[in-house]
Amino acid sequence: MPTLFDPAEFGAIPLSNRIVMAPLTRARSGRDGIPNALMAQYYGQRASAGLIISEATGISREGLGWPNAPGLWNDAQVEGWKRVTAAVHERGGRIAAQLWHMGRLVHPDLGGGQPVSSSATTAPDLAHTYEGKKPYVEARSATVDDIRRITADYVAAAKNAIAGGFDGIQIHGANGYLIDQFLRSSANARTDEYGGSIENRMRFASQVLEAVGAAIGMDRVGIRFSPNILSQGIEDEDPIALFTALAKRLENLGVPWIELREPTIPNALGIAPTERVSPAMRPLYSGKIVLNADYVGANAIARMAEGVADAISFGRPFISNPDLVERIRLGAELAPADTKTFYAGDAAGYVDYPTLAQAKAA
Repeated sequence: MPTLFDPAEFGAIPLSNRIVMAPLTRARSGRDGIPNALMAQYYGQRASAGLIISEATGISREGLGWPNAPGLWNDAQVEGWKRVTAAVHERGGRIAAQLWHMGRLVHPDLGGGQPVSSSATTAPDLAHTYEGKKPYVEARSATVDDIRRITADYVAAAKNAIAGGFDGIQIHGANGYLIDQFLRSSANARTDEYGGSIENRMRFASQVLEAVGAAIGMDRVGIRFSPNILSQGIEDEDPIALFTALAKRLENLGVPWIELREPTIPNALGIAPTERVSPAMRPLYSGKIVLNADYVGANAIARMAEGVADAISFGRPFISNPDLVERIRLGAELAPADTKTFYAGDAAGYVDYPTLAQAKAA
């Protein structure tokens, strides 16, 4: 079995190791969603990862509902990302852009109008806005014309990602956002060709993947799912059936890698996961499977040894350990992260975490 430190190929993207930096929303781009020099420093510090998956990045103003998150829908944003990708490449790293439409989780204060979703539903809890937290508003059900338009937005953002120097892209199909709102039964009440059966609920995700793959090459495309946990009010009545069908679809489409946020313990809200789906997907999908959620060092090594995962993605450990790859290699202690600075908007808790060598020299 391969180890975390063996090289791999995710389609056209060569990885020097199988430690992947998971997408982490850090909110440092400002209201215009333009990546900056601080972000270039942050990502460059973490370039030893086999692959960095960028923070979730909006494909349009309509689809971006998180304050100060970046975008990929205009030239200024592309120019900003060029700084980031150059910083990663200069240090020998690889980076993919995660493309994001939040669907019903976009508050009108940020998206500029009523949000759009698979169906006319309202997200639970409260939305983050520049004026503090506010209740979500009911989304309108996407028309077929909306679906075509949004698919075109994914394509445009994917082309912008390549123009901005990214090695590839990842479609965000997890965590209760727009593609997840179409996929999973609790949020999709449609009666047309995009709702009802599993085949119909997979249609939007399939069309986005096909369109993006045709635009930039399917060998540069991945997708992320969160199959076995209630996420922002969204779950599925039969996740094994849904995600084994998706495994077959991804195999047929030739998608070279997927990432699964697949927790095995209850989350901070006490929500317990259901049965893992990756073992059922593995025999049906020959591409690379990246597993995510609650991994540090030893448990990631053990998970790799099972033979299901081809790589492991780490989220929060990469925030406070820019040299996470080396720390795992050495079995060194991981530095804790300051949760108060996750979305603070400046350098504190962002680019000031020392490497192991810097900490020893201090």
